[in-house]
Amino acid sequence: MEELRDTDVYLARPWVSIRARGHENVSATHRTTFELTRDNYLTPRGDCIIGVSADKAAAHLPLWFKESARSPEALVVALICSGGICDAVVGRGDPRMSLADERRIVFRRSRYVDASTVMIEASKAARDIRRDLVSLLVKGERLEVLLSVVTRKARTVGRD
Repeated sequence: MEELRDTDVYLARPWVSIRARGHENVSATHRTTFELTRDNYLTPRGDCIIGVSADKAAAHLPLWFKESARSPEALVVALICSGGICDAVVGRGDPRMSLADERRIVFRRSRYVDASTVMIEASKAARDIRRDLVSLLVKGERLEVLLSVVTRKARTVGRD
């Protein structure tokens, strides 16, 4: 295994904040994904959705995030927080990610990519998120998801 030196790791920029809220129909039981949606409703069938009324979808993420997340070496980090409780998820970026969806942001355990995908090979799906955090979301509490990208080397990326 290759040894990493301090200069080999680069945090792309400060965190991107996505604000949403929970909903009474949040179940967070999906086995392979979790999702935020800009929609203001959630049916009981949406077992991957953990937040509604999100202020951003994949298309609204800053250019620096999109460019960094498309690096083959990118690690995407997400902190999911509500009511003082946080959970962390780590996954990978992918050059195939268009990050063009206007409604959704999806975090996937698989390697599948579509326009809503912001992370593949995620360390957690909806069912793995802390249950005390999910309990707050069921009550409609505010949700903040912080995203950033860690790469092995500094890259020149575009401006916001």
